[in-house]
Amino acid sequence: MGVLLVACRNARYAREHYLPPLRQAGWTGEALLATPGGPPPPKDLAGVSGLLLTGGQDIHPRHWDPSEPVHPRAEVDDKRDFLEIPLVRQAWELALPILGICRGEQILNVALGGSLIQDVPDHFGCPGELHQHGSAQNPGELHLVQLEPGGTLWGLLGAGAVPVNSRHHQAARRLAPGLRLAATEPGTRKGEEVLVEGLESSDPAHWAIGVQWHPEDLTERSDPAGEAARRLFRAFAERLGP
Repeated sequence: MGVLLVACRNARYAREHYLPPLRQAGWTGEALLATPGGPPPPKDLAGVSGLLLTGGQDIHPRHWDPSEPVHPRAEVDDKRDFLEIPLVRQAWELALPILGICRGEQILNVALGGSLIQDVPDHFGCPGELHQHGSAQNPGELHLVQLEPGGTLWGLLGAGAVPVNSRHHQAARRLAPGLRLAATEPGTRKGEEVLVEGLESSDPAHWAIGVQWHPEDLTERSDPAGEAARRLFRAFAERLGP
C-alpha cells in the first residue's frame, strides 16, 4: 500500500482538517506530511501513491516571471515554494494523482509552467472582501462556481454549477501546459477574462485537479456544497487506493 504525501505548512492543521475528509471518503492508508524544514520526502517519491497540496500563503512571482515584483498585499512563503514545486513536478512525471486546494491549485499551476494573478481585487477591480469569506470552522458566505462542460470536475461533481467557499486573493492566470480550465467564477471578470476557480489535467494519463475553494471545510454539510465536497474527496480517495 502506498503513502499519501501531504504538502503543508502546519502538520497538525493538515491532520485535523485535510485528512478527516479523506477518511470519511473511505481512504485508510498512511499519510506522510511534508513541511518546510521537516524530514525530507522519500527520494524520487518511492512508495508514494498520491500528492495532496494544501492551502496557505502566497507564491513568489519569481517562479513564473523573474521580473515581476511582489505585490504589496502578497505574503509569500518561499520555503513552501521551494519544497512543493519539485514535489509537483516529480508527482506529475510519475503520473501520481494530485489534488490541490487553494494555494495547492496555484502551486500546481506554477510548478507545471503557469502563472498567477497576485492580487484578485487589484487585477479585476473588485471589492477586497469579495473572495475572502469565513474560516475553517465557519465557511461563511458561499458563492457559485461554473464548471466547464465535459471536464473531469464536471463529471465528478454532477452539476453545472456548485456552491463553494472562498478565502483567497491570488488566482491562476496563464494555465500550465497539460492543464485546462475546470471552473470559473463568472461574476468576477475583466473584459473576457474570468476568475479561474478550478484546473484539471488535460491528459488522460494524469489525474490532477486543483480547486480554489476549501472543500475540506464543507464535507459535513447536508446541502449541495457538502455533497460536491464529498464527491471530490471520494474521487481522490479512489485514485489513492485503500
